[in-house]
Parts: sequence; structure tokens; C-alpha cells
Amino acid sequence: MKSLSAALWASLLAIGLTIAGCSSRTSDESEAGWITLLDGSNSKTLDNWNRIGDANWRAEDSAIVADKGKGGHLVSKNSYKDFQIRAEFWADATTNSGIFFRISDPKSIGSKTGYEANIYDERPGSEYGTGAITNVAKVSPMPKAGGKWNIFEITARGSHLTLVLNGIKTVDVQHTQFTEGPISLQFGNREKGAPGGPIKWRKVQIRTL
Repeated sequence: MKSLSAALWASLLAIGLTIAGCSSRTSDESEAGWITLLDGSNSKTLDNWNRIGDANWRAEDSAIVADKGKGGHLVSKNSYKDFQIRAEFWADATTNSGIFFRISDPKSIGSKTGYEANIYDERPGSEYGTGAITNVAKVSPMPKAGGKWNIFEITARGSHLTLVLNGIKTVDVQHTQFTEGPISLQFGNREKGAPGGPIKWRKVQIRTL
């Protein structure tokens, strides 16, 4: 009986390890291809970016934060063509920020040199405010991001661009102006020279398509 019991336990253990292994592989496979470009709990991920402008980027309370300066960008050192981005961010109601992608000129970043997934609740002309692609795809009604943590998902596949903010699709458009380039995270001023509110990035991930 002891021999049979030992064999039974060995079989059950083998089954358990197989199930656990399958579960682990499934979890790993679901994250396959994602690369973490920025992690607020690891300030070394700032090494993945070039700093443009005078924003005071720093690690603070498990986020990468900027709240002072005339404006600036963290610009990825790599260039991307077709991809998905997942970004966790916190914005003040007065924050002027965004995620620029397929930037054609990293030294002159704006809506004329790349696409901007906008984060700007108080933007004059709310049709291109939070959740829009500035001067390319309007949003209506404009969602508000201020005062909370949000998740922005951006997909660029050829000319097909989509934005999803907190699980709600805000943009689905075909556009061919920009095809490849780095991405950037913005800290910007408010209109008329008033200082913009802080922006905090908890995690930014990307995977190529």
C-alpha cells in the first residue's frame, strides 16, 4: 500500500507541475513581445530616452515625473514603424502632455513632425484635446484624464491608427503622413505661457507588429 501511495503521489505531483508549467507559459506568452521602455520603479529606464527641452524629469513615488520647466520631451532612442503602446499615466486637470509617435524630426517635435496622442483636458478647441490625435483625428465627446491614473493604448499599423483611453476607443483613422520614427513623452506648457500641470508616467511598454 505504501508503494502504491508513493506512486500515486508522484503521479499527482507530475500532473500538478505540468499544469503549473502550462499556466506559466500562458502568462508569459500573453506578454510576449512587450518591451518596457519606462518604469517608474526603475529610474534606469530613463536611459532608454533622450531629453529634449528643460523639463525636470525624475523618478518619484514609483513614477517618472515632470512638473517644472518651459517644456520638454523624453524621446525614445529607437525608431518604430508598426507597433502597439501601453502607457500608464497620471495627469493634473491643467496638464498639457501627450505621446508623440512616428516623429520625423526628433529635434523639432510637434503635430507637424509626428502624430500626437493628446493629453490636454483644458485645450482650447476640445475636439483635439485628450484622446484625439492633434490636427488629424478629432474626439467627441472629449474624455477627461485629470486627477487620476489612466491607460493609453496606441496602435499604428500602416496607415491605420487607433487610440484607446481607459478601455474606450477614441480614435480610429486612416492617415499616411508619417510612417516611422521615435516616440516621445511630453511635458508642455499651457496656452498663453501659463505653467502646465504635472505629468507622471508609471509604465510605458511597446511591442512591434
